[in-house]
Order: sequence, then structure tokens, then C-alpha cells
Amino acid sequence: MDTKLRDGIDWVGYVDWTVRDFHSYVTSRGATYNSYLVQDEKIAIIDAVKAPYAEYLLKNVSAKVPLDKVDYLVVNHAEPDHAGSVPAVVAACPNAVVVCDEKCKATLGSYHDISGWNFQIVKTGDTLSLGKRTLTFLETPMVHWPESMFTYIPEEKLLFSMDAFGQHFASNKRFDDEVDMCAVMEEAKKYYANIVMLYGKQISKVLDAAAGLDIEMIAPSHGVIWRKNIGTIVEAYKNWVVCKAEPKVLVIYDSMWESTKKMGEAIIAGATEEGVEAKLIYVRATGLTDIATEVLDAATIAFGSATLNQSMMPMMAATLTYIKGLKPTGKAGFAFGSSGWGKGGAEEIDEFLKGTSIEVLREPIKAKWRPVPEVVEELKEAGRLLARKAKEICSL
Repeated sequence: MDTKLRDGIDWVGYVDWTVRDFHSYVTSRGATYNSYLVQDEKIAIIDAVKAPYAEYLLKNVSAKVPLDKVDYLVVNHAEPDHAGSVPAVVAACPNAVVVCDEKCKATLGSYHDISGWNFQIVKTGDTLSLGKRTLTFLETPMVHWPESMFTYIPEEKLLFSMDAFGQHFASNKRFDDEVDMCAVMEEAKKYYANIVMLYGKQISKVLDAAAGLDIEMIAPSHGVIWRKNIGTIVEAYKNWVVCKAEPKVLVIYDSMWESTKKMGEAIIAGATEEGVEAKLIYVRATGLTDIATEVLDAATIAFGSATLNQSMMPMMAATLTYIKGLKPTGKAGFAFGSSGWGKGGAEEIDEFLKGTSIEVLREPIKAKWRPVPEVVEELKEAGRLLARKAKEICSL
């Protein structure tokens, strides 16, 4: 495995091939916890790994330098998948000073006993000389925790970007030009949609701040290192931070006896007549991770549910709660659903949507037992409405 980023700068992290869940995010291609070693007159480790893999990090570092020669441990982010092993690293590297911002120190103190640690607190614009190289720090609050930070080496034009530009992607290759870029970009989009979509405004500010840096390589804390396709991932982020929509219609539904499914199919048929991309998504056959990824660049969405116990069905409630938390912008849609002797599914979705960032286009469409021809035609027209609205949103 090629771990060399530059002369004296190496990847020393861990590849987690088998992880499939990351706090409810489905990691179907595994993950990596990236840590980096910078050797100069002073020696620095940039970020650690998840706690169970501390021994691998320390083994990788000690294969290159004695652990007691490590001068600094830079902690860009206190989340346990990156900082869980910090206590083990501090214990194994007795001369290492922990470098982080003030908020990061406080967060580390909430997870660990830091009473014996040596700290150097930094803020945006501060620098730390390693000899021929300099570490420059840029605080990036809410990308995606309050204490997040970038570290930049101007002499190498190398940005350690923490969770920004990351992907959950396990590989024995470390660089973007060594792997399938379609798969990497798919995972980068999924990562953005599920982890940082709701922080688009903050990320936009960070992109503006980082735009002044001369960058030839981006080393995130998950996934591959960007050295050839930097323009591709940066351009993608510029679109994602504003949830830039494609002329795409989603119909997301749950059904009991297929009446709501038939309603969704009618909406899809109407949208298709307008020549846009349209997708029918069954929530019990599609995970929340993939649904959120589809929502990221969809312009319009219809949400449908059968009625169960005078309410929407449980997985539709889970889906809406998940999407609401991610706060997608620039979307429009409506509710639909079937019921029998009672009511509640479509009505509850409608009320829920009014509390989100999604523009509600019309009143909910409801069917009693089975959708009759008149309702089917209403659904098709609603599909055409979604398609026209999608085109309008994309033209702005």
C-alpha cells in the first residue's frame, strides 16, 4: 500500500473493511479512519483513529519514528471516530503536545480524563513551525461539530480537511486516481447528504475561506486522498452546499395493501409525461442513508403513506424525521395516502411537511380504500405539477 503523500508525510490510519453502520448511516463500502504523520525537525501526528484501532495507528507510527520522538498530536475534531484513540496516543507518546482549538479541548475533556495532558491551543490564522514546514490552522465550526478545524501545510500545498471532502470508502489504495472515481463520488455524495447537509451555510463559508489557499492535495479523515480530482470534489461541494437541484421528482411512500403504492405510481406516470427524471422509493426496501442521498439533489418530492392507527406508517415517520433533521433546502412537494374506515396518514404527513424546509405545493391527495379513476387522474396531474415545479426550481 502506498501511504506516502509527500516526502516525510505519510498516511498511518486504519482501514475498516467490515463496518456497515456509522450511527445509523449505512456504510456499505466500509470506512477508513485517516491519520497522518509529518516528519520534520519536529514530528506531528495529524488526527488519530477510532479507539479500537489505536494499536494499528501506533504500530504504523512506530514503524517510521520512535514514539517518544513525536512532538505534536493535532486534533482537528473530537468526535470518537477520530479522537477515540487520543488517550492511547498521548500515553504512548509521552512528549507529544496536543494541539487543538479551545472548543476541541473542552469536548475532549467531556470524553476523556485530560488532566495530565499538555495542550497548545490554537485558533484561525495561528501557525506552528515544524522546521521546513509550517502547520497553519483554520477553525471550521459546524463542519460538522462546533470544534472542527482544518490544518494546512503551505509549503506542501496540502490541506488536512477533517470530515470535509470525506467518504466512507474502504480500499487498499489511498489516492483518488487509484480507485473507481464513480464509486468514490457516490460515497462522497452519500457522506455529504447524511452527515453535513444541514450545515450547508457553514460549509459555504469554509469553502470561501479555503478558496484563498493554494491547494494541490486534500487529505480528509475518511476515504481517499484527493490529488488529481480536487476540482471535481470542490465543484460538487459548491453544488451540494446549496442543495442544487436536478430536474428530478421523488415519490417516497409506504403502503399496506398497495393502494398507496398505486397512488405513487400514478404520480410517477404524470411526472414522466413532463420528461423529467422520476423515482418511486419504497421506504421499507430503501435505507434512510440512500433516501437522504436521493433527496440531496431532488427538486420536488411527494411523500405518501397508508393510514395505520390513525397515523402515518412507522417507517414513513422515521423517514420524515430523518429528512427534517438534515434540513434540505430548495425543495417542494406534498402529501398523499390511502385509508380505510379511519384517516390520518396523509393528513399527518401534510402537517409534518409544514414544519420542514420543504415548500408544500398543495393539499394532500387522499384515497378511500383504493384510488378511483378520478383520484388517479388527480394524482397524475399532481405528478405533472411536481415535474413543472422541478423545472422551475432548476431554472432559478
